[in-house]
Amino acid sequence: MTSPSNDAGAWIRPLSECSLALLAHVGGKNARLGELTRAAFPVPAGFAVATDVYSAFLDQPARHALDRLLARIVVDDLASLTNTSRAIRRLIESIEIPRAFEVAIADAYATLSSDFGIANLPVAVRSSATAECLAHSSFAGQQETYLWVRGADNVLGRIRKCWSSLFTPQAIAYRQKVRFPHENALIGVGVQKMVDARSAGVLFTLNPANGDRSKIVIEANWGLGESVVTGEATPDRYVVDKVTLEVIERHLSSKHVEYAIDHEKDRVRRVAIPAEKQRTACLDTDEIIALARIAKRIEQHFGVPQDIEWAIDRHRSRPEDLVILQSRPETVWNKRTSPQIMEVQPSAIGYVLHGIARKVQPPPMSKP
Repeated sequence: MTSPSNDAGAWIRPLSECSLALLAHVGGKNARLGELTRAAFPVPAGFAVATDVYSAFLDQPARHALDRLLARIVVDDLASLTNTSRAIRRLIESIEIPRAFEVAIADAYATLSSDFGIANLPVAVRSSATAECLAHSSFAGQQETYLWVRGADNVLGRIRKCWSSLFTPQAIAYRQKVRFPHENALIGVGVQKMVDARSAGVLFTLNPANGDRSKIVIEANWGLGESVVTGEATPDRYVVDKVTLEVIERHLSSKHVEYAIDHEKDRVRRVAIPAEKQRTACLDTDEIIALARIAKRIEQHFGVPQDIEWAIDRHRSRPEDLVILQSRPETVWNKRTSPQIMEVQPSAIGYVLHGIARKVQPPPMSKP
């Protein structure tokens, strides 16, 4: 195992100290959330675990074993891809985290908990790979997020799972497809205060159907945003004029399922939405306009159309209830050829990449 240098400040950074200049050190998601935090956008507080921690965590024997496993993949054999991914993930999750890293991460989590006056603060543990959030790529969505994680030991366990998710079948297949060297793929992890969302979803600062940059499109469901991100739910859809902020289209769907916090069992649950609530709008006009307004500001900050994940915190009053969970460059219209990479092919790699494009795999939920 690589011996870590004694520099906790380089291993762990508050999101407020992250920026795009540090993307290689903290990963794309953390870098962009840091930019938004520094620009006073409403981002949940948290900290980033640096990519250097992952690099030092993988000892030389593990790297050799990983290389051997990757070398034997038969790209067009789905079983080979799946079995290799499973073996690599088992390998990574079996490695002991160096004690110095454990202490630094546990201390950062304790500080975050103390800041909110809550012992074992519920957090979201999010992968932050260095290749995601780039305007010319479609790497986003290939690694994992764990929600409602409590306690330092559980946070450490989920961080290790985030590291191993650098080798999901989707991630391996995509890197093989675009000839991105596996050894160049690094991953940070973000740990943020969990948002108990009343409503959540995604929005685009253009129309993703036709690339119209004069529109903002918002998709929303009850509860946490995972049902929208993964495509499990058919969300409400709102189209807003980017100049006037007029809501020009409202499409209310029949929303059957949501992810919600089960406070008694202290975990995230997938639950059925009551019939009387299924066709009720989960955003009102003021919330739609507030989302559109902040989305315009985020696009102006980064200079390109954005794909944004957001939530309405059920425990806060407006306007403080609106929070931004992620923002990354929209990739389909920023690089029009991206969908061609994702087309379904009569092969295992095409099947797996099609899963990335449609985001059909629900993310893992944290367990009690």
